[in-house]
Parts: sequence; structure tokens; C-alpha cells
Amino acid sequence: MIGRIAGRLIHRGPDHVMIDVGGVGYIVQVSDRTLAAMPGPGEAVALYTDLLVREDLLQLYGFPTLLEREWHRLLMGVQGIGAKASMAILGTLGADGVGRAIALGDWTAIKAAPGVGPKIAQRVVNELKGKAPGIMAMGGTLAEATGAAPAQAGPVPSVSPPPPAPTVSAQAEALSALGNLGYAPADAAQAVARAAGEAPGADTPALIRAALKLLAPKG
Repeated sequence: MIGRIAGRLIHRGPDHVMIDVGGVGYIVQVSDRTLAAMPGPGEAVALYTDLLVREDLLQLYGFPTLLEREWHRLLMGVQGIGAKASMAILGTLGADGVGRAIALGDWTAIKAAPGVGPKIAQRVVNELKGKAPGIMAMGGTLAEATGAAPAQAGPVPSVSPPPPAPTVSAQAEALSALGNLGYAPADAAQAVARAAGEAPGADTPALIRAALKLLAPKG
């Protein structure tokens, strides 16, 4: 199993990159969002990878963070979602966006990905909503463990830059704090996701305050 590739970028294709690792060129499929963040040819690059194995195919898929790779694996477990659809969803929303959409039950956001219809989008939300809190909480741990961040590069005209969003660790810390206060994981995840969507760039304390207001009894 190839879990990570680090080397020198030698080619950029429309949906893939080629990375030279010790004289061997690995072709790695990536999303539009990841491709837009890749450095120029000849520069150092690293991607976490997932290997798709079929009778007639061995294909690597690359992700800038471990969190995004985990979402890819979960998405691939949904009936009707293949690697292409998963990469389209992640390319449209990013790891944080996928987490927010699923936690909020916002299947229309999932449907915005190319090639994903309403029935499949609803199935993604329904099947993964219960797993969203665990993945969101995992995000902070993965970010701290790796200290990794996506490579930076100039924007690609065909890819719209994503809106600012709270860091993965801020959302994970807020989710953990709400859990310690006794809130159910699903309710906490939904409140944190909504707070993150309403206040892009908010830090952990701000997310917790906003989420608590959303969770407060109405009356």
C-alpha cells in the first residue's frame, strides 16, 4: 500500500500529476482543487495517496491532507460513488466543505459536484451523516500529527478559489468541547458546521460560542 508520495513534480495533466520519486515517475490522479494548489514543474511536492486496485488497473489518487483522504475513502463506500465522483465532490467542496455539508444534511451542496445527481447526493448525506462527527474530530488530530498543509500556487482560471474557512483543528476542538459539555455528537457536529459556514475564519472560542447559541433551547 502506497500511503504517501514525496518527490519532484515533473508533469501536470488535466486531472493528474506525475511525481518523480528516486527516478521513478508516479502518475497520481488529483482533484481540480488539489491541482490548482500544486507548485510548478521541478518543485518539491508531497501527497497522501490511496491506491485503487482492480483486475486491470492500479491507480493512485492523491490528497493534500490525511483528512481529505479519509473523506475519499468514506465517499467511496457509498453505493453509486466511484473514485471519479468522490474526486469531483472533494474538488468542489474540499474536505471541510464536505464535512459541513454532510453534518448539516445539505445534499444540494454535494449535488453541485459535476456528475453527482440528487439521489446520489442524498444517499451520501444519509449514509455518512452519522460518521461526520468522528471524521471532523479526527481532523484536528491528523493536522497536529502531520503538521502538513496543502502546497500553495497561483490560481488556475478554471477553478474558483474556495472561500475562507476555519481551520480543521478549530472545528475539531470546538466539536470536542461541545462533546465534553454533554451534547450529542450529531447535534454538536451540525452546530459547529453551521457556525463555521456563517463565520468563515472563526477561531475555536468563536466557533464554540456560536455553536452554543445554535444549540440553546428556543423559547
